[in-house]
Amino acid sequence: MIFLVAALLLVGVLLGSVAHLPLPVTLIAAACIGGWLLLFAAREHRARVRRR
Repeated sequence: MIFLVAALLLVGVLLGSVAHLPLPVTLIAAACIGGWLLLFAAREHRARVRRR
C-alpha cells in the first residue's frame, strides 16, 4: 500500500511540473510510472492467486 501512495505522490509531483517539462520528457515519465504500476498490480494479483 505504501508503494501505491508513493506512486500517486510521484504522479502528483510530475503533473505539477508538466507545465515546465517538455512533452517527450513528460510522456517518458508517465510511461515509466504506468509500467511500474502495471508490474505492481501483476505482482499483487499473483500473490493473491497463490494464497488460494
